[in-house]
Amino acid sequence: MLAFFVSLGVVGFAQHGDEHQPKEQADESSVHEEVFDLTKEALGHIANANAIHVFGDFFIPLPAILYAPGHGWSTFMTSKFDAHHHGNATKAIDHYVMLHGVVHRIADESFPYGEVPITGYTHKKEEKNGKEVEVAYAMANGKEYKLDEKSTLDGGMLGGGKTSYMDFSISKGVVTMFLVLLLFIWLFRSVVKGYERNKGKAPSGVQSLLEPIILFIRDEVAIPFIGKDKYENYFPYLLTIFFFILGLNLVGQFPLAGNVTGNFSFTMVLAIVTALYVNFKGNKSYWEHIFWMPGVPAGIKLILTPVEILGVFIKPFTLMLRLFANIAAGHIALVAFVGLIFIFGHSGESAFGAGAGTGMAFLLSMFMMAIELLVAFVQAFVFTLLTASYFGMATEEHHA
Repeated sequence: MLAFFVSLGVVGFAQHGDEHQPKEQADESSVHEEVFDLTKEALGHIANANAIHVFGDFFIPLPAILYAPGHGWSTFMTSKFDAHHHGNATKAIDHYVMLHGVVHRIADESFPYGEVPITGYTHKKEEKNGKEVEVAYAMANGKEYKLDEKSTLDGGMLGGGKTSYMDFSISKGVVTMFLVLLLFIWLFRSVVKGYERNKGKAPSGVQSLLEPIILFIRDEVAIPFIGKDKYENYFPYLLTIFFFILGLNLVGQFPLAGNVTGNFSFTMVLAIVTALYVNFKGNKSYWEHIFWMPGVPAGIKLILTPVEILGVFIKPFTLMLRLFANIAAGHIALVAFVGLIFIFGHSGESAFGAGAGTGMAFLLSMFMMAIELLVAFVQAFVFTLLTASYFGMATEEHHA
């Protein structure tokens, strides 16, 4: 059923024509947007949007909190963009527009402030740092205005760069995180009350669901990797990341929820926090074996020391990449299967092809959802297991 609703959402997304654009303003760019592009749909599905798309032109607005140096703060609900087809704004608010559900700023300072009608969007190929990139433009008053790229901190390594604004908005991913947080607060408060109410009795209700999982993490992860005498100091953190990742993975199965663990920024922060915690807890033996390696010949140290230092940074990188890649890949595959409807149906030209594509998409999507459910548990467990092993290595006492 869930795969069906995903299919329905994408179908609704693609069925709308240029009904919201004036006929006289329709041009090649407007027509181009109607062609089904599987790559854009897949990437748009895993993107962190500023509004929650339900179906068709119906979006649940979220707070936009934006800052542009020299122009100050702009705060409003994204419903002010009056977004329609594909989550594209039909109004610009203080230089900001929403394109495919994501807020961008108009880079051209000659563009007027306040509310300005937007008649469409174009995309052009431009040269940047020796590479050809696609740049978006908003059309207003018969002119094209270049959109600034999203704020990034990668220095251009991942295609981003410095921007003219900062986005502190409550996005779909943030809403999902808050919902999962509130859900687990309620669940664990229920467990605590259950233990207080049923002292000395067998667990029941939510207790019987969560207790085996907690005991499994303790007995099969924390104690074997960290040690029976030290695991209690790190056990709360291990449980926190396990349940938080698991909750986000499971909630992310629903089409309306944000794809949080498939977002590179989220997994990067989670990996950095874990790495900082591990390294701050590292004992003397841990750092000695990175920088000095007692008992190892000096010539070998020259080779191994750089490798050990690199390992300090590679460990969190693998944590970040493994979680992001596995979750994002599953979501992309799911959208790709749904895209069979449009590929076989030639974007609505062939009813028979669309029907055959729908049947294939449904079966493959159901299979993929089952795999995704398994991956949700496996990736939460693997992240927790590796974190526990890093804690164990950082706190292990080495003897001569």
